[in-house]
Amino acid sequence: MLILHTDCVEKEYEKQGQNHQIFSSFSLEVHTGKTVGLVGSSGCGKSTFARILAGLEKPSKGAIIYRGKNIQNMTQTEWNQFRREVQMIFQDPVGSFNPVRTIGQSLTAVLNHAHVPKSKQERELAHVFHHVGLQMEILNRYPDQISGGQAQRAAIARGMIMQPRVMILDEPTSALDVSVQAQILHLLRYVQKEHKIAYVFISHDMEVVEYMSHTIIAMKNQ
Repeated sequence: MLILHTDCVEKEYEKQGQNHQIFSSFSLEVHTGKTVGLVGSSGCGKSTFARILAGLEKPSKGAIIYRGKNIQNMTQTEWNQFRREVQMIFQDPVGSFNPVRTIGQSLTAVLNHAHVPKSKQERELAHVFHHVGLQMEILNRYPDQISGGQAQRAAIARGMIMQPRVMILDEPTSALDVSVQAQILHLLRYVQKEHKIAYVFISHDMEVVEYMSHTIIAMKNQ
């Protein structure tokens, strides 16, 4: 089932009075339970496109359609639902967490935002930590006190708390060594199979993209 797609999305930045195009007329389709791999060289706009797809930036032209609705025309209620159901996992797992909060505090903030009752929060954290292969003791540590692999698992757990339909993964394993990278890729495939989550998997590593993806799209430099 088609859940998310873009229609001729373009992005331009103004610099010194001139418009600089990052990418133009870029379209893709994302289906439930499937992975779209997005590849391209550095500087072609992959990360910018990911942020647009997640609603974190606005396109200069074109539209992002989620479940049949242009996200720029959504009501506040629809927008809140979109932000819950479309989650983004960033390249730097440690840097994606607030350094002055423990992992537990960061994840509890997400649960509070999702209006999960406090009486159910510990059970919810235990459930999601079980899925990503983390011990509960990690909750008491700060981001710089855990490994990159543990931080990325915690980031995936944070995304899963919102029970997403789509995860946008921007170079999610590039900061990890090869053995940890393999563990995270295996975890992502397991999570997708169990929860039927759609992925947009962004990477410059074709071998990784081929392993993860059902469909692959290449983005070229302008």
